[in-house]
Amino acid sequence: MQFYKERLLSPGQLKRLNEHKYSCTSVSLMDPFLQPWWNWLVSKVPLWLAPNLITIIGLVINILTTLILVWHSPDARIEAPRWACLLCALGLFIYQSLDAIDGKQARRTGTQSPLGELFDHGCDSISTVFVALSACIAVQLGYYPTWMFFQCFCAMTLFYCAHWQTYVSGTLRFGKVDVTEAQFTIMGIHVISGIFGPSVWMMELPYINTEVKVFPLWAAVGIAVLLAQSSVSVILAGGVGKNGSTVAGTSVLSPIIPFSFVVVPAFIIYRKSAEHVYENHPALYILAFGMVAAKVTNRLVVAHMTKNEMQYLDTALIGPAMLFLNQYFNFFIKEYYVLWLCLIWVTLDLLRYSSQVCLEICDHLKIMLFRIPVGGHRIGTSQTSIITEKNVHMVVEQEPLLDEEYHHGSDTSFDL
Repeated sequence: MQFYKERLLSPGQLKRLNEHKYSCTSVSLMDPFLQPWWNWLVSKVPLWLAPNLITIIGLVINILTTLILVWHSPDARIEAPRWACLLCALGLFIYQSLDAIDGKQARRTGTQSPLGELFDHGCDSISTVFVALSACIAVQLGYYPTWMFFQCFCAMTLFYCAHWQTYVSGTLRFGKVDVTEAQFTIMGIHVISGIFGPSVWMMELPYINTEVKVFPLWAAVGIAVLLAQSSVSVILAGGVGKNGSTVAGTSVLSPIIPFSFVVVPAFIIYRKSAEHVYENHPALYILAFGMVAAKVTNRLVVAHMTKNEMQYLDTALIGPAMLFLNQYFNFFIKEYYVLWLCLIWVTLDLLRYSSQVCLEICDHLKIMLFRIPVGGHRIGTSQTSIITEKNVHMVVEQEPLLDEEYHHGSDTSFDL
């Protein structure tokens, strides 16, 4: 049954999506050491648990633990309870672990499909916003609003750039120090804040009169520069399309336009606000614009997988437009209330877009989003795989041969 009146994906896009083959290279330093843990964990997962359901459970846990931190420190200046920081570290660890085994579960149950890749990256785009925000709250970065703005939007931009270079080259590339390493670093920050309290980052070191938080901040800047340089070098080297274009045959620089419609207004509204809406409500502000960035990133992933041109304008931009117009024309509405309207609009728009795209793909491939088909139909072939313990053990034994398929701890043999 179709629950939508107007399709977001054309028949041509759906056909190209069905033909899409995932390509990834990773030289992560931590992934090989984590493989035994992931292999053990997936062996304990019930066979009836759908891979996409594993992903969404991890995301919900990550979001809830971050929102607890936001509740206690909405301005990122109030010292959050130590238990909230430890809970946030646990939530991120659970998300990272579940995100790593969804593809393994797909192989165990013979339920791989392009939808799994899209669903995985979509959840990651949302998680990036919450992970970056939680790290800023854990070190009370609200006292330095410009730094907080830079750190959060830098994380969103780097995630977007990773998929931008994939749109250009056709291959998702992860370096030695990448997402897995960043996630465990942030877990470490939360653990330190949980043990010693967030105020530990405000301490000044003797002799150099520098706060402790300066060191992780500059380390993050250095890593960001290296990751950005890596993505830019791939983008400027030319794409796999005709005459060095993207997989969709468009300019390799074209994806910069949709994302600039997110970052530039966010910065202008922050700097021009007479009510200092960002400084007073940084968590709310980051979440609002973060959801817009997640929507644009999702559209880039869809454009790559369907080999389609990415549209520049998006309905999610109506949210930031409300803030911009209210500020520009000096309306009487308080910016705080408009910011809440912006967050609600972009969140609902993101959910609408994501759910409709998933439903259209499920409808086209004749698969289910959160259920494993009886008999474990293997998408894209005429073969069906009956899920038995013998098959499961065979898959687990073959896991070491598939290490090159992983990215940031997530198995990329994607699921339903």
